[in-house]
Amino acid sequence: MSNKKIYLIVATDKNNGIGKDGKLPWHFSKDMDFFMNTTMETMEFDKKNMVVMGRKTWESIPDKFRPLQNRVNAVITRNTDYQAEGALACNSLGEAIRKAELNEEIESIFIIGGAEIYEMAIDIAHGIYKTEIAKEYDCDTYFPDHKDQYVLQDKLGGEDEKGVHFEFNFYDRSLALSEDY
Repeated sequence: MSNKKIYLIVATDKNNGIGKDGKLPWHFSKDMDFFMNTTMETMEFDKKNMVVMGRKTWESIPDKFRPLQNRVNAVITRNTDYQAEGALACNSLGEAIRKAELNEEIESIFIIGGAEIYEMAIDIAHGIYKTEIAKEYDCDTYFPDHKDQYVLQDKLGGEDEKGVHFEFNFYDRSLALSEDY
C-alpha cells in the first residue's frame, strides 16, 4: 500500500453509471468545480496532487484543458510508446503510484477514471469522493460496487443544477475495515 493517500473521485448517476461512449452523459458546473477544488487542494502550499487516469479518459479531456492544471497528471496505457504531452505515461497503476511515491512534491493521489482504472484501484484506495446524481442517465460504463469496502463518512453537501439534485459524499475505507473487528 502507498505511503500517500489514494482517493477515487467520481460522479455517478443513480445506477452507478459514469459514462456513455467515452463521454460524461451530463455536465454540471458545480460538480466540475467540486472535482477541480478537491483534486487541487493540498494541506501544504508547496505540494501538488497527482491525478491518475486511463488513456481513454485522458483523450476525452478537451485539448485546451490537458494537462489538468496545478496537478501532476499520470496516464495509464498499455502502449509503451504512448506520449501524453504534459503528463507522465505509465504502463500500470503500480507504476503511477511508484512515481508519486518518489516525488516529494506530491501530497495525494486521485484516481479520476475510467471504469477499468477505478476497478484496479478500488481495493487500495483510502476513500472515495463521489458525486451522486439523483437521476438515471443512458450509460454504458459503471463505477464498481464499493458498499462492502467503504462506509459513508461525510455528506459534503447537496446541490441542484438544471433541475437535477446531486450530493457530494465521502466514503471512507478505514471505517469499513474497523467495523470488521
